[in-house]
Amino acid sequence: MSEEIPSTPERLPDRDGCQLVDAYAHHADRREPALFTEDAHVAMYEGDPATTAPSAEFNGWDILAEAFAGLGQYMATTHFNGQSRLTLDGDRAAGETYCLAHHLTVHDEGRTLMVMALRYVDVFVRGGEGTWRFEDRALIIDWVDTRASQS
Repeated sequence: MSEEIPSTPERLPDRDGCQLVDAYAHHADRREPALFTEDAHVAMYEGDPATTAPSAEFNGWDILAEAFAGLGQYMATTHFNGQSRLTLDGDRAAGETYCLAHHLTVHDEGRTLMVMALRYVDVFVRGGEGTWRFEDRALIIDWVDTRASQS
């Protein structure tokens, strides 16, 4: 039986165990795909997944490591996670989290800041050691704003 995880003190350990999205933001900004299962699947959508095919897909930890290395094209990235929903079902969980991802590029003409409004739709699994990992992730790009940044 699935249940929505309330934000009550007695349930915080379960909720914290599933809050991989905050840890993901930390690791993504450091180019580390540390929180995925070995056979994880990630699909990226530029619009509603119900009507849009993925613009990119990544299967397996080694491929994800290459994708994370691609973030090195930016001088810096910063992910700010917002509201999230989580449903727990034993050693599996599902959730949706909103995020603003900032990508800073420095070039001869100055700096450019790209802000992406994202939604992550996730499936998490808890392994035998009690550690939660991403098994499946849909990264949905709702909008992008790119502008010159102040130095």
